[in-house]
Amino acid sequence: MAAVGSGGSTAAAGPGVVSARALEPGTASAAHRRLKYISLAVLVVQNASLILSIRYARTLPGDRFFATTAVVMAEVLKGLTCLLLLFAQKRGNVKHLALFLHDAVLVQYVDTLKLAVPSLIYTLQNNLQYVAISNLPAATFQVTYQLKILTTALFSVLMLNRSLSRLQWASLLLLFTGVAIVQAQQAGGGGPRPLDQNPGAGLAAVVASCLSSGFAGVYFEKILKGSSGSVWLRNLQLGLFGTALGLVGLWWAEGTAVARRGFFFGYTPAVWGVVLNQAFGGLLVAVVVKYADNILKGFATSLSIVLSTVASIRLFGFHVDPLFALGAGLVIGAVYLYSLPRGAAKAIASTSASTSTSGPCTHQQPPGQPPPPKLSSHRGDLSTEPFLPKLLTKVKGS
Repeated sequence: MAAVGSGGSTAAAGPGVVSARALEPGTASAAHRRLKYISLAVLVVQNASLILSIRYARTLPGDRFFATTAVVMAEVLKGLTCLLLLFAQKRGNVKHLALFLHDAVLVQYVDTLKLAVPSLIYTLQNNLQYVAISNLPAATFQVTYQLKILTTALFSVLMLNRSLSRLQWASLLLLFTGVAIVQAQQAGGGGPRPLDQNPGAGLAAVVASCLSSGFAGVYFEKILKGSSGSVWLRNLQLGLFGTALGLVGLWWAEGTAVARRGFFFGYTPAVWGVVLNQAFGGLLVAVVVKYADNILKGFATSLSIVLSTVASIRLFGFHVDPLFALGAGLVIGAVYLYSLPRGAAKAIASTSASTSTSGPCTHQQPPGQPPPPKLSSHRGDLSTEPFLPKLLTKVKGS
């Protein structure tokens, strides 16, 4: 199990660490910068494309597919992919894989059962996203969905006793204000609206999804801190629960209609694109997020909002008025401020104070005392990441 968690997966070990040891400093830093740019591109594209593709598939004329079946299919594909990756880690040895899964899933059943709660919430969240995107423009949803930063922060304070800086509290207030302005613009009738869309239902679904996302992410971090399982094992376990719970939700919400029309009713290439994006996009992000710091993640979220807005104008005829631009700008600024490293302001303040008291001369170390340790330039990338999709947050438990 330790071998899978520590060395078997690129998400757990990270090729950036290996190359930093093996290559010259200049080559290693250049490779690290390339990985950061690749991470930024992947985060932006996955973040925006999933929302845009769902909106496109749900607004196409013709038969509308059942959202509950898409959620189930995404969980099945995600679980199968993680199973194949674990199979590859065991070098194609079926017996070793079976023994490993028996120990990880059945023998350590307590750890497995702990994942039932976040899996239930994530399944609910995925279904709520379909409801929200079906009733709100993609750009409006993208902006409003950033409320999960607020909910995750509040649950972190309540459940993990985590403290927030004054800058972070101010950014959360700024975030709420921006979302409120965007929703006021939406309620005021910003642009033409299809008759089958209900903005009130969409807003309620977004708020419920943000609450569930915040609670599930913090709960997941709380129960899996110190766990030795790999990211692929945890996603396989979540996929197993997600498939079972998704089938229960399908039967409860649309069981009769699915039985009459078929599981894959209304499926088109666009729908399959949504399913594949939801299944594989999150897993891909779970790998590249290792190379993205908090500032880069915040920048990716901001770019995703801009990209979703521009694409909505071209694809769906979305109209951007000054009120929406103001609200979206406040949200983008709030995301950036919240993602700033927490110690950056303190470090700048202490540096300024030291310069003002000692002048331009180098600080003298008192005799007989060892030099202070150098601060690392790499802080914990995964300590505060509430604006990420669920699969990104899962890396913390691995």
